[in-house]
Amino acid sequence: MRTLLVDDHALFRDGVASLLLAWGHEVVGQASDGAQAIELADSTAPDVILMDVRMPNVSGLEATAEIKARHPEVAIVMLTVSEEEADLFRAIKAGAQGYLLKNLEAPQLRSMLEGVARGEPAITPGTAARIIDEFLLSPGGGAASRSQRLTERELGVLRLVTEGLRNREIAVELGISENTVKFHLKNIVEKLHAQNRAELAARAVREGLVPDTYRHGGVDGPRRDGPFRRRTPLT
Repeated sequence: MRTLLVDDHALFRDGVASLLLAWGHEVVGQASDGAQAIELADSTAPDVILMDVRMPNVSGLEATAEIKARHPEVAIVMLTVSEEEADLFRAIKAGAQGYLLKNLEAPQLRSMLEGVARGEPAITPGTAARIIDEFLLSPGGGAASRSQRLTERELGVLRLVTEGLRNREIAVELGISENTVKFHLKNIVEKLHAQNRAELAARAVREGLVPDTYRHGGVDGPRRDGPFRRRTPLT
């Protein structure tokens, strides 16, 4: 996988680059801010970009939106120390396929990147939980999505996506084949006009397709103990 690294700390970039090379990835370039990332994305055609959120000049969030507008096929995964929910949701809105914290272990990063290569989102169950929690507490969702007419099976698949399950796990849970899961996901994405699974999960909750019970529990247990912090209390 051709990977572009974007972070304003050179030592961190070098460390991640060493890991990627050991895993068989090709590091096509390194950038220290969002402006350089945009230029390198144009010239190197990466498959995936590991992007920091907060950098001088042009932030990772701004760069993500610009790169996705120019190269929608590129997978962008935020790799950051920021635990602020505002950054998480801005990243998803900008088109990021994942949001990972820098304190994750190397094997977990490798696993997440392998998932990205298969078209899966790089989000941990805790991150998915915070997405669900935020949009369930946000006003105004519900009526619009019901006109999309998702089937009962599509709703079942969608609810498991919001819990952070991968295609194979969804197939086992529902007793169907992995190809059938992919077929349902294709239909769901088209009906909800989502760009990736992270956005799909967020939009499903925002529009009221996931019941309130998912806010309080599920396969991951209570959803209040995730790593992300709110800037201001929600009302």
